[in-house]
Amino acid sequence: MGSRFPGWIDRLIPLIAVGLLVGGGYVGGAVYFGASPYALDVGYKPEQPIPFSHALHAGKLKMDCRFCHNTVEKAAMAAVPATATCGKCHAGLDNGIAVTTTVHANSPKLQLVRESLVTNKAIRWEKVHDLPDYAYFNHSAHVRRGVSCVSCHGRIDKMEVVEQVAPLSMAWCLECHRNPEPNLRPKELVTKLDWVSPTPQAELGKQLRDEYHITSKTNCSTCHR
Repeated sequence: MGSRFPGWIDRLIPLIAVGLLVGGGYVGGAVYFGASPYALDVGYKPEQPIPFSHALHAGKLKMDCRFCHNTVEKAAMAAVPATATCGKCHAGLDNGIAVTTTVHANSPKLQLVRESLVTNKAIRWEKVHDLPDYAYFNHSAHVRRGVSCVSCHGRIDKMEVVEQVAPLSMAWCLECHRNPEPNLRPKELVTKLDWVSPTPQAELGKQLRDEYHITSKTNCSTCHR
């Protein structure tokens, strides 16, 4: 008794099997990536090329955030510092002249810093807080209105390795835009990460909102331009 199906069906079966295998792998990979800290953000803590400790620099040594992220008050981006900024403390040289105030100039952990200073090639730091390209965020607009680094980044001064502590989702941003008082502090204290309000935050926040003329902006065009 002859086959009820044409011969090309037999040749098609392996292709279907391969398609199911590839498609299943793609879907599985997408689900795995989508459920990872890299995509869900909170808890994302990538390994950096140099073991830079914020707990040491911003915490123990009390270095102001703006020493490294020097554009945060005047630009949308909080710039990653150039290697020359690291070299001010760690290079062992000042305009080619050896200095005695250097810190750990020969540490193996800082080898990439020394190489970058010689080659003038930037160090490839791993970005921790990465908003989608369709979302616009301006650091200066927030910092200059009394929103502290802590509100979005947490207590960076206690982190050996920086990790994302807030979801940075649209709902999370809207919550603050609609009610910014809990996240407001005097402008001059936005980078003092361990500051605690001496007055109830609700009272202080309302006072600062009026003083800084902060209005709630939740239009789509605020973030999606």
